[in-house]
Amino acid sequence: MLKSFQFLLWIGLLVSSQPALSRDVPLEGYGYPITNPFEATIAGTPAMLQGLAGEKFSIKEKDYSLLLRPERAFEVPDIFWPVKKFTYRLAYQPKAAPLIFIIAGTGSHYDNSLAEYLKRLFYKQGFHVVQLTSPTNYDFIVGASKHATPGISTEDAKDLYQVMQSIRAQQHQLPVTDFYLTGFSLGALEAAFVSHLDETRQSFNFKRVMLLNTPVNLLTSVSNLDKLITTQVEGIDDGTNFYQSIFDKLSKFFEQRGHVNFDAAMLFDFQQSKERLNNEQLAMLIGAAFRFASTDIVFTSDLVNNRGKITPIGTQITYSTHLEPFFRNALKCDFICYVQTQVIPLWHSLGGQGTIDDLAQSVSLYALEDYLRNSPKIGAMHNADDIILGEGDLGFLRRTFGDRLTVYPLGGHGGNISYRVNSNDLVEFFRD
Repeated sequence: MLKSFQFLLWIGLLVSSQPALSRDVPLEGYGYPITNPFEATIAGTPAMLQGLAGEKFSIKEKDYSLLLRPERAFEVPDIFWPVKKFTYRLAYQPKAAPLIFIIAGTGSHYDNSLAEYLKRLFYKQGFHVVQLTSPTNYDFIVGASKHATPGISTEDAKDLYQVMQSIRAQQHQLPVTDFYLTGFSLGALEAAFVSHLDETRQSFNFKRVMLLNTPVNLLTSVSNLDKLITTQVEGIDDGTNFYQSIFDKLSKFFEQRGHVNFDAAMLFDFQQSKERLNNEQLAMLIGAAFRFASTDIVFTSDLVNNRGKITPIGTQITYSTHLEPFFRNALKCDFICYVQTQVIPLWHSLGGQGTIDDLAQSVSLYALEDYLRNSPKIGAMHNADDIILGEGDLGFLRRTFGDRLTVYPLGGHGGNISYRVNSNDLVEFFRD
């Protein structure tokens, strides 16, 4: 009898030690219409399939500014005058309510289309909503970042945390019941580090945190995106010809439609037409968009810190300065180049040790593995076909989050977040 009991106890311990399974949404019945991950990444979700399709409601909102880096008012060139103050958007309820912070993705401003959609989604559920620009956007680099060198996740989290604390101080009369946090892409990775930082500082004690399409290994994800721009496209031998071919296709498409309208529905229809882009063209288009975002980071970080990597030290930048030569220099430096020339030297000066691979470990989800595994308030949503994921990344997420991870079969990099199924899942997560 005793042996039987010990055997059952051993079985129970064995079962309880197994990680919970992630929630994998089956392809059959999911209904998201775009099966190509590149198309999904660019086109997103057609309006009629979104979670708020056709719904109209008023939102009380306002943009506010904070002077977080007053020294920059004298240190940086006047071309940065619009961003010497950090700006954010607040949508507020007429009564006490929970507040959710939304961190935008790589290079994105607080009012980008995804952040605007999430604002409407959460506002409808009764949240106050604060929209935050990405630490990789030049607005944040100039107006909020201590080192003006995004890429070290712990430092980016400290900058974001200071922004959040300053917003709370500025909005001290706003009645808040609880705090929540979410972010998309790089903003999701940063949300994880912000949540970890809050465990010790405890200014917010976030009740729930959701990571949307987060990178696992940051350098893997940016390398995946950087490589897209080198995709070989038949009949194209340089970037100018590539963009001209895209414009020619769009021109023919709009000529057939009789009007011009750039939105997700247009892109969806365009990809159903004979002018549709092939996989190589779609990949190069995504890669080019990421390269331009990287160029902003490379140029701005170098100029604010007067490092001389892109803009020679002592160069006087005014409104009449011809900036094209500097942007051309910055375009030649991809994100890995930026990490090697600007991020690693800063990391070493802050006490970091080792190579770029050691840096990758410290700035990626690996550094928070134990915290994420043992924190039931943090969840993640991802797509099986996300183009930023590397080999083994989904496995890491499954082992780390267990049943707090939802994996959708389609959607590319965040193209399905506004899809009605995803929106409902997101709302349910924040409803506890």
